[in-house]
Amino acid sequence: MIDKKKPILVTGGSGYIASWIIQYLLADGHQVRATVRDKKNTKKVSHLDKINSETKGELELFEADLNSEGSFDKAIKDCELVIHTASPFVIGKVKDPLKDLIEPAENGTKNVLDGVNRVGGVKRVVLTSSVAAIYSDSIDIGQTPKGIFDEGCWNTTSSLKHNPYSYSKTLAEKKAWEIHDKQDKWGLVTINPSFVLGPSLSERIDGASVDFIRSMVNGKLATGVPKTEIGIVDVRDVANAHIKAGLSPDVKGRHILTAKSISMLEMAKLLRENFEGKYKIPKKEVPKFMFYILGPIIAGLSWEWVSKNIGYEIKFDNTKSIKGLGIQYKDAKETLVSHVEQLEKSNLIFNK
Repeated sequence: MIDKKKPILVTGGSGYIASWIIQYLLADGHQVRATVRDKKNTKKVSHLDKINSETKGELELFEADLNSEGSFDKAIKDCELVIHTASPFVIGKVKDPLKDLIEPAENGTKNVLDGVNRVGGVKRVVLTSSVAAIYSDSIDIGQTPKGIFDEGCWNTTSSLKHNPYSYSKTLAEKKAWEIHDKQDKWGLVTINPSFVLGPSLSERIDGASVDFIRSMVNGKLATGVPKTEIGIVDVRDVANAHIKAGLSPDVKGRHILTAKSISMLEMAKLLRENFEGKYKIPKKEVPKFMFYILGPIIAGLSWEWVSKNIGYEIKFDNTKSIKGLGIQYKDAKETLVSHVEQLEKSNLIFNK
């Protein structure tokens, strides 16, 4: 059992998912530690100060760097639960995949878990992984025994050159299990969310989730969207899953987090039901061949990505998250609409 009176560490504290985890923990009165790269960067941490002032728990910020060995040790000391969310999330064009994605994801996981082993006292680690560690491309659904992605699936087809983000998440999670399996002092639980959407607690617009929602309403995709399906899940459900995974003694292993598999056109339809006439929301799907021409130019999508992801249906088995973590998923429309409303409130729909 985790001693709930001891501090709980959340790495990557200023991030999209981490901020909600911190909000919920503080609202329940927990003592929370959060690592950030720079405590003086008010643009990234001011919302955490606000949350701290409005909740009954106590938040303490620590500086740490994913690529710096030992930098998490001070924050880990005296904690029995570590929630490791810190990892880069970039889709599309990446200048240097090795430096920008692979190294911080894999090295960061190693540095945090090496710190856990070195400092001692930790009983459980919850790792933010992704369905990107489950599969790389939609076409991979054909390799599954029952035509559905579940926790037994591993991404085997991404690489440094193809879907490097997926490759980074796969390497990071495998590294975590490798380190876990060499010791017996702490347990590991991974949360593997699909595409995370829903309102942000900060006003940052540099994340993939925010960029996607803005593109759906600010006219960038007004001419149409690709015929592709993705799994989506509300950020608030993902945050709750991390906390339940950390504090529930019988929870083990990997957990796919997804509320619904949905096409981009279906998402646009749900948004139009609420914002028709207000924004230039897509109304049609663009033929696949057009993305062979425009994809690499507009969104950095390779021909390989287009061929393996457009035109395929995908399904996820979320049974384990429902039964094991007790997650009651928010409706997709609520997730999408609340995300747009948050961006409206912060005047971020069109602002760059």
